Amino acid sequence: MFQPEFVLISAGFDGHQRDPLAQLQLTEEGFVELTRVVMEVAEKYAHGRVVSLLEGGYDLEGLMGSVEAHLKILA
Repeated sequence: MFQPEFVLISAGFDGHQRDPLAQLQLTEEGFVELTRVVMEVAEKYAHGRVVSLLEGGYDLEGLMGSVEAHLKILA
């Protein structure tokens, strides 16, 4: 059975609707939902252990709101 020690999130927020690069149109709530999905996977396979590393986001306002929302779900 697959059982990692932790789930690693490469937390890039360049998919935010305000970001000029990816044009994925995600909102803070979208990042919250994605974080919840990863948390469920971590709970099921890694005893809830998650490591999240900030790796991208180029609109400071979108980045600020997305990171804040992401961290609230992780806490």
